[in-house]
Amino acid sequence: MANEYLKKIKRFRILVMGRANAGKTTILQRVCNSTDKPEIFDGKGDKYFQRGYHDIQNELVFQSNPGFVFHDSCGFEAGSTQQFDQMKHFVADHAVTTRVNERIHAIWFCIPMTDSHRTVTAAERKFFNECDTGHVPVIVLVTKVDALYLTAIRELLDGGLKIAEAKARATEKQGELLEKWFGYVKHELDMCKFPPKGYVSLNKMHEEDADCTALMECTANVLNEEGLQRLLISTQQSSIGICIKYAVNK
Repeated sequence: MANEYLKKIKRFRILVMGRANAGKTTILQRVCNSTDKPEIFDGKGDKYFQRGYHDIQNELVFQSNPGFVFHDSCGFEAGSTQQFDQMKHFVADHAVTTRVNERIHAIWFCIPMTDSHRTVTAAERKFFNECDTGHVPVIVLVTKVDALYLTAIRELLDGGLKIAEAKARATEKQGELLEKWFGYVKHELDMCKFPPKGYVSLNKMHEEDADCTALMECTANVLNEEGLQRLLISTQQSSIGICIKYAVNK
């Protein structure tokens, strides 16, 4: 019965969440090997021509890889009760809908390092304490890791180093900062009522040849059905290596 249900699923559907300017669209472009903006369709499948997309029900599809369907929470922030309730209703409905091709299969929750001292805000805590996503796994994407390079430079200069020496040690310091803040995010969210199923850090997503392998592997590893794993692996175009790995393991 489960196999028959999975055979009916044609596209892998992901809800992308996080505060504004978390790099969400850029990540989706890298995943779909595209530099174009996505096409937008309303809940009825009709193309949406109005500039911007501010409805979580809208489907975002890239022509380069129409096997992925994305939904955007449009800058999830604390304080907006209406927006939170709309998101919560969407998750509850699309996690268990009998319309199998409208079900979401994973949630990517983006937390940027552009403001590393605000990694876990009231918005993140509210979501992970109040939103039960059921069998749909949530993966935290620590984004814009590149921003920690400038933070590293500043901290090294504040520590008394000359600019040349600070630059020479900046990459190592950036790694230390990422480990620190990544660990902090994981510690804080793991204590919530509905913690994430996985965590991954993403670097240099603004580059067209950015590597999304870690994101695809993390997402595949937390899916609770082998059929969905196969659908994700066959849909993604980021890494032939992942396809080979799962073919061998399965």
